[in-house]
Amino acid sequence: MASLSALKYIGRGLIFAAIGMAIGVGLGQLIADFTDKPPVQIRVAIGYVFTLFGWLFGVGLWEVMGRGWFGLETRDQAAAGWQRYFSFSLDHKVIGVQYLVTFVVLFLLGGAMAMLLRVELLDPGKIVLDSSQFNTAMSLHGIIMVAVAVATILGGFANFLVPIMIGADDVAFPRINAMSYWIVPPVAVMLLLTPLFGGFDSGWTAYPPLSVVNADGQLFMLLAFLTFGFSSILGGLNFVTTIIALRAPGMTMGRLPIFVWSIFAAALISLTATQVVAFGLLMVILDRVAGLAFFNAAAGGSALLYEHVFWFYSHPAVYIMVLPGLGLLLEILSHFSRKPVFAYKLVVAAFLSIVVLGYLVWAHHLFTSGMDDFLHLPFMVMTELISIPTGVVFLSALGTIWMGKLWLQTPMLFALGVVFNFLIGGITGIFLADVATDVNLQDTYFVVAHFHYTMMGGEIFILFGAIYYWFPKITGRMYDETMGKIHFWWMFVAYNVLFMTLFWVGVQGMNRRVASYPTEFITPNVIASVVAFVLGASFLVFVLNMIRSWVRGPVAGDNPWGARTLEWQTSSPPPHENFDYPPVITDDPYGYGDPASVHAIIQPLAAPEPSSGGAGDAD
Repeated sequence: MASLSALKYIGRGLIFAAIGMAIGVGLGQLIADFTDKPPVQIRVAIGYVFTLFGWLFGVGLWEVMGRGWFGLETRDQAAAGWQRYFSFSLDHKVIGVQYLVTFVVLFLLGGAMAMLLRVELLDPGKIVLDSSQFNTAMSLHGIIMVAVAVATILGGFANFLVPIMIGADDVAFPRINAMSYWIVPPVAVMLLLTPLFGGFDSGWTAYPPLSVVNADGQLFMLLAFLTFGFSSILGGLNFVTTIIALRAPGMTMGRLPIFVWSIFAAALISLTATQVVAFGLLMVILDRVAGLAFFNAAAGGSALLYEHVFWFYSHPAVYIMVLPGLGLLLEILSHFSRKPVFAYKLVVAAFLSIVVLGYLVWAHHLFTSGMDDFLHLPFMVMTELISIPTGVVFLSALGTIWMGKLWLQTPMLFALGVVFNFLIGGITGIFLADVATDVNLQDTYFVVAHFHYTMMGGEIFILFGAIYYWFPKITGRMYDETMGKIHFWWMFVAYNVLFMTLFWVGVQGMNRRVASYPTEFITPNVIASVVAFVLGASFLVFVLNMIRSWVRGPVAGDNPWGARTLEWQTSSPPPHENFDYPPVITDDPYGYGDPASVHAIIQPLAAPEPSSGGAGDAD
């Protein structure tokens, strides 16, 4: 039977979602009628669960997976051309592009919210937002940008590149991979609906008791966050299995590209730590919907419990964001310096050390939350200790470019920008790791600037470097190099002026997450806001460059950078199963300077030689 077109599948997904919503809301109302629980909360919670399942089954899960549960023949949507990006595709490359485009759009939307915040901060009085609206916009900006940081590289570039880099045809679980992406659109919709239901002013952390008692928009956020965590767990499972089980012949763990190692480390955290925050969010939802008392102090609960559960995930989650970015950084630095990754084995050890130590530092987020004083010292020491493997990666970046033949194209400029930004983020992190200074700087704009120097200055900068680097491989076309360099310098200068200003106001004591502030901070806030608008405008150059280049950019060729990793040894874009012939790995991917080094051989398998002494040779 001919499969429906991709757009018809999306239409069917919306219809099934509406049917699921009607069933779920009706069931929720029925439960509310027989209990004393708040009917709106129950209708939203149960209605969302049925809506999500209806959407997934309608958009394609039934066709490619569900039919097989009943012994029926499954149907691959197999859309062609642009429609494949709107289909429940099982091709890891299509899913990678779906993730990338979706989260770049969400990044631009989250950035627009940041511009709105900076408009309000031009003056300590009300300009366009009251305090509640400001807090909702701030909270929405935070959770969207955290989702972008978690999923853009791990969902986008990892999906597109990791199977090709290890010589595999696809990921280990293609159907689960597709489902992990199609979970994302309902998450985005739920977050964007929150302002229509009272918003949520708890910040992206959703601390109780506020997140238990405030407007219905908070429940939308909690359900979206929980669903996104489920997608992250599925992605982590897929990448760990793929990297362990599907490597090409000769692709030992010691020959993996450093980006693959970074994804492996981040996927371990995503698979394990995300389950913790999922239970934390579920407890808040049950407090709201079912009237339980996990965090109600009057009934024996503890709001501090949530902070421990949340940060036990969320500090390791920082490395779900950072580790893939560091892998991309070293990948680009090596190829554009024409040098092997410096101290490759030590970097791998550092990545795995960060995975372990990342679970042991969560309580430095609670230095001012009322935990026992005797816990301050061990968590301060562990926080300082994790800077050692992070420093190893930083020194590897410096060693990789040292005495290299630097090719200062746009991807390399963004990588060098990360080296500078991450240095600032690391140095300022020392102040927040020490109890004495953290007590004074906590909840000031110093924390905002530090966090943005590690997340935006580190991961987002290298994300753009990676987009420029692999754009020819994904699209088969080259971007405009001049526009790329304009984008970098515009973004780099504005970014540093903005957040250096926020460091200053933070040291002076200006609190974060508030719309009003003392009048002596008006001038630096005006400077910060104007520069933020300039920074926001830099992304218009990026969007214009990407759209124009994808539509009519010059043909790139298979390997415009002369790089050695496997993805550059296949066509641009790669064929459906990545290689025309199975690759055999013969050496590491960074053998620059050694003419005899060949990373992989990709050629037809030799035909078996005819056997001697057969029946035709008998006397």
